Amino acid sequence: MQQVSDKEYDFVIVGSGLGGLACACILASEGKRVIVLEKNHQIGGNLQVYSRDKTIFDTGVHYIGSMDAGENLYQFFKYFGILEDLKLKRLDEDRFDVIRFADGKAYNYGQGYDQFRENLIACFPDEQKAIDTYCAKIKETCSFFPLYNLRTSGMNYQMNEDLLELNAHDYIATLTTNVRLRNVLAGSNLLYAGDKHNTPFYVHALIINSYLTGAYKLVDGGSQLAILLSRRIRSMGGKILKRKKVVSAHYNDEGLVTEVLLEDGDTIRGKEFISNVHPAVTIDIFGEDRFLKVYKNRVKGLENSISTFLVHLTFNEKSFPYLNYNIYQHDIDDVWGGLQYDEREWPETYFICTPAVSKHPEFADSMSIMTYMNTAEIEKWSHSHNTVTQPGERDISYYEFKKEKEEKVLTHLEKVFPDIRSKIKSVHSATPLTFRDYIGNPDGSLYGIKKKSQSPARTQINTKTRIPNLHLTGQNVSLHGILGVTVSAFVTCFSFLDKETLVQKVKNA
Repeated sequence: MQQVSDKEYDFVIVGSGLGGLACACILASEGKRVIVLEKNHQIGGNLQVYSRDKTIFDTGVHYIGSMDAGENLYQFFKYFGILEDLKLKRLDEDRFDVIRFADGKAYNYGQGYDQFRENLIACFPDEQKAIDTYCAKIKETCSFFPLYNLRTSGMNYQMNEDLLELNAHDYIATLTTNVRLRNVLAGSNLLYAGDKHNTPFYVHALIINSYLTGAYKLVDGGSQLAILLSRRIRSMGGKILKRKKVVSAHYNDEGLVTEVLLEDGDTIRGKEFISNVHPAVTIDIFGEDRFLKVYKNRVKGLENSISTFLVHLTFNEKSFPYLNYNIYQHDIDDVWGGLQYDEREWPETYFICTPAVSKHPEFADSMSIMTYMNTAEIEKWSHSHNTVTQPGERDISYYEFKKEKEEKVLTHLEKVFPDIRSKIKSVHSATPLTFRDYIGNPDGSLYGIKKKSQSPARTQINTKTRIPNLHLTGQNVSLHGILGVTVSAFVTCFSFLDKETLVQKVKNA
């Protein structure tokens, strides 16, 4: 059998999403021999971009948080050695997110707790106590997550059952009888596919706090994160191979993985293996028989978060102003209601942003609109597969379906921007099938495995597996998003490196 290299790597990492790249960067900086294997023609997972009409579109990363000086993601990027090369644009001080409703009323999230609080109290003058209690609860909740606060000890969420089981929707409802304020506080819940029956408050708190401590856009696309990390990895002797799909693994008599087999017949040998793909897919790759039946059934039985329909518009040159904030538009009064949508009224809730570009910062080249979509809607085409690496054809009815959905999104969008059609040059879209094919989640889920407040332990995935030298990383381990996945990479690497020393390096970066 042909071998890519006779070399045995210290770490073989399957998948080049942010989790895989971050693990590779951490381990390579400690002198480990690292190789990253990516099935697609482009690295980065949700950091991938694509181009239409000479316009770059992000697939998953529209803005990032915790990027003010000294905040956690700022320090992580500094540690990785990529901060100075990142092209960033801080969102508006008085509004980084706008929560907007069908009646035209809009509520601005300001940067930092003081501005956030001030904006909300101006809109709800009789609700100062509720707003202050909410802000205090966010901070208190975040204090129970050590690595989120760049520490390794002290208060820990794992010992706090009440915190893990606190439901986001239910807690916010206890703060006030003002229904509109409740909905404003939860108005950006598309960031975590908020489910009123399931989403824990800690998920809401960690994400909201992140954006309140520095909300920024990545100028000219999120792929710069993957590019800069890959350069760092290679500069430290690490390897990244694209178009290398891992299909199975070989084991020795002790039950350790010795090498992974690629689709093209090559093999890669290693001492330790890290999977950055969905845990259910990891089980398929490394062999169902290698995992305990109870573990396999639990992981494969976990519910994934809902998927998305993503519309990208390109604009006629200099026709639409750049918006230095994001809009969460709710055409229903209940911001949690869009998850179980009525297909006749769809889209009922959606996210709008104009990507930041360097060539003419005052105008937008494009707009991205993201809304929920159940995979059941595209089930009839689920047998098809289409990527740049493995091109395939989908039925004509699939493209007709996309056009019909695009038109519905545009009709809703006109309520926010009445003259927008006159500015549009072209319309493009991606369905759950696109995300399934490129990202590798079984059903194209938006944020991986759904977290549940009723059974928090069941939806937590350990980085260690029953196979002694196979570990997991990525959005299903800690939390989704740039910050959540970066944290998960450090948690994974704690199995191989001294955590105190590593976290100190991040703080000292």
